[in-house]
Amino acid sequence: MALNLRQKQTECITRMLNLNQPVSSSAGTANEEVYKILIYDRFCQDILSPLIHVKDLRKHGVTLYFLVDKDRKPVHDVPAVYFVQPTLINVQRIISDASKSLYDSFHLNFSSSITRPLLEDLASGTLNSDSIHRISKVHDQYLEFVTLEDNLFSLANKNCYVQLNDPSAGDQEIEAIIEKIVGGLFCVLATLAVVPVIRCPRGGPAEMVASLLDQRLRDHLLAKNNLFSEGGNFTSSFQRPVLCIFDRNFELSVAIQHDFRYRPLVHDVLGLRLNRLNVQGEKGGMKTYELDRSDGFWVANGSLEFPEVAVEIETQLGKYKKDVDEVNKRTGGSDGAEFDGTDLIGNTKHLMNAVNSLPELTERKQVIDKHTNIATVLLGEIKERSLDSYAKKEYDMMIRGAIDRTELLGVLKGKGTKMDKLRFAIMYLISTESIPQSEVEIVEAALRESEVDTSAFQYVKKIKSLNVSLASANSASRSNIVDWAEKLYGQSISAVTAGVKNLLSSDHQLAVARTVEALMEGKPNPEIDSYLVFDPRAPKSSTGTSSSHLKGPFKEAIVFMIGGGNYVEYGSLQELANRQLPVKHIIYGTTEILMGGEFVEQLTLLGQKMGYP
Repeated sequence: MALNLRQKQTECITRMLNLNQPVSSSAGTANEEVYKILIYDRFCQDILSPLIHVKDLRKHGVTLYFLVDKDRKPVHDVPAVYFVQPTLINVQRIISDASKSLYDSFHLNFSSSITRPLLEDLASGTLNSDSIHRISKVHDQYLEFVTLEDNLFSLANKNCYVQLNDPSAGDQEIEAIIEKIVGGLFCVLATLAVVPVIRCPRGGPAEMVASLLDQRLRDHLLAKNNLFSEGGNFTSSFQRPVLCIFDRNFELSVAIQHDFRYRPLVHDVLGLRLNRLNVQGEKGGMKTYELDRSDGFWVANGSLEFPEVAVEIETQLGKYKKDVDEVNKRTGGSDGAEFDGTDLIGNTKHLMNAVNSLPELTERKQVIDKHTNIATVLLGEIKERSLDSYAKKEYDMMIRGAIDRTELLGVLKGKGTKMDKLRFAIMYLISTESIPQSEVEIVEAALRESEVDTSAFQYVKKIKSLNVSLASANSASRSNIVDWAEKLYGQSISAVTAGVKNLLSSDHQLAVARTVEALMEGKPNPEIDSYLVFDPRAPKSSTGTSSSHLKGPFKEAIVFMIGGGNYVEYGSLQELANRQLPVKHIIYGTTEILMGGEFVEQLTLLGQKMGYP
């Protein structure tokens, strides 16, 4: 049974809406006869949004829903389900609501484990206001992550890359971020009820997260009634998934490149967020579309190149018209034929069939219209910004490791936004092995001519020069460079420079996909031989060493990218999973889902922090 994160998280939320009572398997919804009110904060609203549509809340007996920070009127004789993060502000708000007797009873659900001091604040606050009897139950839900698809999740930790690579960040700040990431990953594993074998490269944030997560899981497994006791305690290690943790610097290019496939394009160009998209409608107004697993066209064609999607829309439209003509023919009677009783029976049958097929035809037409509209808006952007040219030239640069100077300047002085040009210039830096200083100056001049802020470019240039110095230095001066760089960049210098080398392999696979494939196969491989192994179920002494049973092969993997991920990387891992025989299963998660421009903005911030203009 493959791990399905979306299904598992939805089941947990449904049980929560059923006042944490088991849900009858036949209905699959909370008891709608018990009317209730749902109160959430903004973070938990984002958790709910991709999983349960507002119209579906009624099925779970939720008649009203409010944000916790809004002023609300009392609603008597009705239980309230709170779903909020365990923060001081939220706890104070709950105490205030209880003291005003806003609701009959309070069912408190925290998105992650509430700390002892906050729980004591809640108890003393409700005791002092004589409202503790209104608090029915307090639950830690371990749901502090956003699931966007069956195999895709985000911890929604903003600006993680900047925070981890900020040269001025102190140890405490770094530890707080690592702690937050580990908390989110723990919630994902608790929801799936699996204890994975953890693999990661040495050094940098990936090792810090892996090590702390291993410790957190060990501590938790000591408890008798732990969250993983139902999740197959006795299964052999081969049934367990492998959790592969990487840092964004492992492969920088994926976060910056332009891509020409449908799902990444919709995200990067039109700003898909929480499976929702706002685009200009045909008649001028804005239209909001849901793009999730209920949309068969999106699921089937998300990984296709844009021109193929346009052809597929035409094909679907053709099929739809043919089916409508077929229905019209059947219900229109035979031309010129005498009308008799037998025809009446036949006609009635056809009419019944037509009536039954109408909802399906209407739905198909809505999906076709939706994607026609999205594709039209995308096409406008592609033409205006020459996005096809950016995607092709960046891909060629990564394969060839070079680009003709005329071609390079043609792109930088041609169509496209300032951000498009900056991304292209950084891709040129990353994918070209050695660049003469004169050429770098020409690129910088072209960027300035287009009034582009070059801080991000300067930042990546600095990382690249460090990488070159590290590679060519002898061991004594190398340690000096590393010492100096670690003071400058914080903890992750070895990881920071790695991403400049990790480009497409000869089979054009992304470095992350290539490494995950090797980790799942479990065969000896020089690329991963130095990777650390953590097994939270094994005795502590064996951690970090490579017991053969921990090397796989694995049928299932959870891949986690620290510092931001995107749909390009997600698509690449899904292709890898489907290409294997038998088909493997890969869940992809990241600290936040970022558009290329958003990631480059984080590089810009880092460049400015380092004093670049």
